[in-house]
Amino acid sequence: MLRKKEGDLIQLIDGLGNFFEGRLEIVSEKQCTAKVLKGPRSQTKRSYYLHLAIAPTKQIDRIEWMLEKAVEIGLDEISFIQSKNSERSIVKTERLCKIVESAVKQSLQAYLPKVNGLSVFKDILKLPADQKLIAHCEAGDKHSLQSLDFKNKKTLILIGPEGDFSHKEIEVATSLNYTAISLGENRLRSETAGLYVCQAAALLT
Repeated sequence: MLRKKEGDLIQLIDGLGNFFEGRLEIVSEKQCTAKVLKGPRSQTKRSYYLHLAIAPTKQIDRIEWMLEKAVEIGLDEISFIQSKNSERSIVKTERLCKIVESAVKQSLQAYLPKVNGLSVFKDILKLPADQKLIAHCEAGDKHSLQSLDFKNKKTLILIGPEGDFSHKEIEVATSLNYTAISLGENRLRSETAGLYVCQAAALLT
């Protein structure tokens, strides 16, 4: 593994969209300091804001994998849903924040997505957005992702647990102007569905 030493040039980010160039001045086991030499240089911001709200899976490593890839593709915010059919009631946001930070650095981005904790379904429904969507497997009229416009909008997409949202939860969401969407004919795992909508939003804009 390559290790940096005093005098080496490094690239820094502030998490708010800015890159900086710096030089390491102190490198030890207990501290590391650098002097900023150049910057800021701003990253071009995407033309859409994507907020993914998803029910965490029983095996949390599946969500961690999804989150890493979603950040690399393009994700602005993530929340976790405690719904009727949820299999997990605890989410360690501190660990997830570290995964997000690592993915941001790996993909050479300067914006750090926001990681929210676990909230009950009714509170998730109150989150602000220009466009509110809910993906579910029940029969009925649904919009396809390809028919939606993400550009210049803050979009909130709800993804349920492996057992899907309950009928009552779907009814409540649609009564609050959430648009039901289809992710295709195949039944997707929760983390696959989450990654699918991130990829779709990136491609459609």
